[in-house]
Amino acid sequence: MGLLKKLYINKNLINSLYRENFGWLAFSLFFLLFVSISSQAQTVRVAAAGNLRYIFDDIKAQYVLKNPKVKIDVMLGASGTLTQQIINGANFDFFMAADKSFPDKLKEQGVASGEVKTYAFGKLVLWSSTLDVSKGLDILLDKSVTKIAIAKPAVAPYGERAIQCLKYYGLYEKVKDKIVYADNIAQAAQYASTGNVEVGFVAYALVMGPELKDKGKYLMLDTKSYKPVEQACILIKGWERNPEAAKFMKFVLSAECKPIFEKYGFIVP
Repeated sequence: MGLLKKLYINKNLINSLYRENFGWLAFSLFFLLFVSISSQAQTVRVAAAGNLRYIFDDIKAQYVLKNPKVKIDVMLGASGTLTQQIINGANFDFFMAADKSFPDKLKEQGVASGEVKTYAFGKLVLWSSTLDVSKGLDILLDKSVTKIAIAKPAVAPYGERAIQCLKYYGLYEKVKDKIVYADNIAQAAQYASTGNVEVGFVAYALVMGPELKDKGKYLMLDTKSYKPVEQACILIKGWERNPEAAKFMKFVLSAECKPIFEKYGFIVP
């Protein structure tokens, strides 16, 4: 009986310790999960148009300076490509497009929430590292120009505007065989800057960036020759789990960011 009594007491002790340790373990796991979720909530995932390549760095730096615990991750690309990725379920909180039609499409598809907000109007330029394009678009007809970089118009708003500009001046049919299509506007600028093409239609914001500024010549194209480049943004559904995304959007639209946009040649509404 003494042995059985000891076993019974030990069993009760083991059960008691198990319950206590399990409770502590459960609390520990819950705490770690909470910390993990809180940490994730401090990361804002942004999909941004390629023409924001340099300006986004400035905006991000300014925001993180005031919010040091926040991390901003960005994926740059053609607005149309990013739109399709978001529709397919890509994990983003916030979308900054180069054309309002793309956030509008996300809203229609039910994958974005809140209002579509215009944050700036962009400008289109013709740029070259070797030729004096400032004299006018007729240089595109010159034999020295064999390749012209343009972002794919189906997915890149600045590429679409470039085609509109060429048609406006009656040049498209004359130079269409010279066109080299890039996946996005940043790639079109890269083609021009590396000499893979003689000239490129690029966003003025990229020309004002460190890689192209003062390293070539550009022609500012008349805005009457293409549809306004109304750049807009929107929150992606699911952002509610990360309130920091709404704060970042508010900052992008704030007066504090206006000088940053203007530095890169944007017109802020």
